[in-house]
Amino acid sequence: MATSTEFIDIKRAKPLEVDPAERVKDWNEYQKPFSEKKIKQQASRCMDCGTPFCQIGLNINSSTSGCPLYNLIPEWNALVQQGKWYEAYLRLAKTNNFPEFTARACPAPCEGSCTAGIPSDPVTIKSIEKAIIDRAFSEGWVKPRIPRKKTGLKIAIIGSGPAGLTAADDLNQLGHSVTVFEREDRFGGLLMYGIPNMKIDKSHVQRRIDLLKEEGIEFRANVNVGVDLSLEELQASFDSVLLCIGAEKPRELTIEGRQLKGIYPAMEYLTASTKHYLQSSSEPDITAKDKRVIVIGGGDTGADCVATALRQGCKSVIQFGKHGKLPLRRQKDNPWPENPHVFSLDYAYEEAVHLFGEDPRQYYIQTQSFIGNENGEVKGLNTTYFNQDDQETRYWEADLVLIAIGFEGVKDEYFQTINRSNNRISTTTNSYQTNLEGVYVAGDARRGQSLIVWAIQEGKKAALEIDHFLKAKKITSEQC
Repeated sequence: MATSTEFIDIKRAKPLEVDPAERVKDWNEYQKPFSEKKIKQQASRCMDCGTPFCQIGLNINSSTSGCPLYNLIPEWNALVQQGKWYEAYLRLAKTNNFPEFTARACPAPCEGSCTAGIPSDPVTIKSIEKAIIDRAFSEGWVKPRIPRKKTGLKIAIIGSGPAGLTAADDLNQLGHSVTVFEREDRFGGLLMYGIPNMKIDKSHVQRRIDLLKEEGIEFRANVNVGVDLSLEELQASFDSVLLCIGAEKPRELTIEGRQLKGIYPAMEYLTASTKHYLQSSSEPDITAKDKRVIVIGGGDTGADCVATALRQGCKSVIQFGKHGKLPLRRQKDNPWPENPHVFSLDYAYEEAVHLFGEDPRQYYIQTQSFIGNENGEVKGLNTTYFNQDDQETRYWEADLVLIAIGFEGVKDEYFQTINRSNNRISTTTNSYQTNLEGVYVAGDARRGQSLIVWAIQEGKKAALEIDHFLKAKKITSEQC
């Protein structure tokens, strides 16, 4: 801080964005960078707290507060304010393997627990992080780090999402030989196919994959472990195996008419849309073009479906949520440093307001049944209201319905020899070890559907545990 009152004297600036009227015409990232002067001003708002709650990384009342990566946020804020960009990058990279991902895809619980948010508005931590890492790449500071020594030990990682990539990065830097197996044709997991391009341009994902390859990590695409290659075969060929397979089993609506054509899990729709964008094929497998779209589920994935449908040229789009409209300010039952549950107009909703004149969200909606036509295609659905005693029924027309109500956990068909509980892969207490020796798990497959920062944290901790296991195994074998 230059003085002691910037967090009050300088107002929080909203990240710059492309105008909704323009950005719905393409799939480019909608956020724009601040000027250097502006980002320095925003960084100076950091209070350099004695106890920086922005980096506590805790779950409070089932919601994340602070950064689970324990990013050194006040330190790199101060360095940015001083114009020491390279030093700021070094501090950021010390705790975060992939800041270019988190600065785009993380909902920033660090800002929700920022102390400046008590008397004023929180620091724009996410925008500052993005400015640091984008500058680091543009200046050429992010270079391949080739491990000097190799241990001769081999690790197989199944899944190339944020948990798998993080573990691969850390284990490679520790000198182990790492091979990442991915069943899709491109690497990155949900970073590549689950999050739309307008939130995270896929060139950023591919750039990091290319960097990891230069550092010595082997990537194998189009390999569905459990089908093309068995877990037992991997165990025989590698010293350890890490499962980072995600929690891909979608939560279903088991109601009348679910079998109708035109009803899809949200992630299936988003994946098809991104594949179409990357492959430039003539028509996506699932499209919202000229259709009346209803998205069931009020979270971020649902918002991404809304934004995607708008870009595909939908006739209309409505999003159902089971909860009520959030308040404009924190309520007494949602105190700081909890993540604030307050109303906001996300990028997708701004775009819908611009195109259709109103926020697409409908509240307290419960879907009762789907209605089809003579061809077995969905043509509408019936709903009731959660907050009404009379349970009034309403009919909504729809040509495309997207179910975005979350995930149940790991898909049932995977790795039957590994124990699981509550649709997650089980581990021993405070560990990443499964019931099979040398086989570990990290990310959503272990903890359930969560944030990218938790996935990265899991990848880092699993990598350390595997390293300890391999070192102990090597010592034992040498003694024998």
